[in-house]
Amino acid sequence: MDKQIIDQFIKNAVAEDLGDGDHTSLSTIPANAQGKAKLLIKEDGIIAGVELAVEIFNYIDAKLVTEVMITDGSEVKYGDIALTVSGSTHSILLAERLVLNCMQRMSGIATKTNRIVGLLTAYPTKLLDTRKTTPGLRYLEKWAVRIGGGVNHRIGLYDMILIKDNHVDYAGGISNAIKAANQYLADKGKELQIEIEVRNLSELNDVLTTRGVDRIMLDNFSFADLKTAVNLIDGRFVTEASGGITEENVVEYAACGVDFISMGALTHSVKSLDMSLKAC
Repeated sequence: MDKQIIDQFIKNAVAEDLGDGDHTSLSTIPANAQGKAKLLIKEDGIIAGVELAVEIFNYIDAKLVTEVMITDGSEVKYGDIALTVSGSTHSILLAERLVLNCMQRMSGIATKTNRIVGLLTAYPTKLLDTRKTTPGLRYLEKWAVRIGGGVNHRIGLYDMILIKDNHVDYAGGISNAIKAANQYLADKGKELQIEIEVRNLSELNDVLTTRGVDRIMLDNFSFADLKTAVNLIDGRFVTEASGGITEENVVEYAACGVDFISMGALTHSVKSLDMSLKAC
């Protein structure tokens, strides 16, 4: 966990919610009231965000006491209690919605990721996320993917060169784009991996002729073409399948022999796991 990123996220999230005060709590509950609450699981799945919840409670009020019963990555069932928190009632209520919003979203992502990773156990293929994340929540969503057993692709535009279809078209072709990327890294003294997306076998042949990349993304390939592509690449480059991959067909993609499968749906189309924070 990157504490600097987490602290900044919590600061922004609390400011967004609090405004000039929690007037409901201020008007109904004595300022010195003390209480205890439990985080109740209301749906089976994989829990994620417990470590973040502890950070949120500590950030809002260092005197809050959190007791964790179930750790990140564990299977949970309806009725489980993941943690309890005790101390200032006002502080607990201020933290409540932020904790739930984060944990429900992260647990939904971890649950979906874990389920798909489980489908791939017969293959060496690893499951990747993408940059199709909620703005401001990318760190948390990619953290949840890891908790669920998936692997993070690049975090942003800065930690890898990924030459996609638009880059190829604007650069004037596969060869131009690859050569320009390598020249850029040499000029800037940077060491970044280069991945290129190809849309068909013709573009793949251009890459194999030009070389100069670390990974090849095979985008929206049919199963027949994907198998052909993997055979043509023959282990010379890391392979990644993307585009049109769902929970229903992911095993067929893995069976084609690719090293990675990337799925934007892990983060952009996920159902949150139901849970609530209830007063004890």
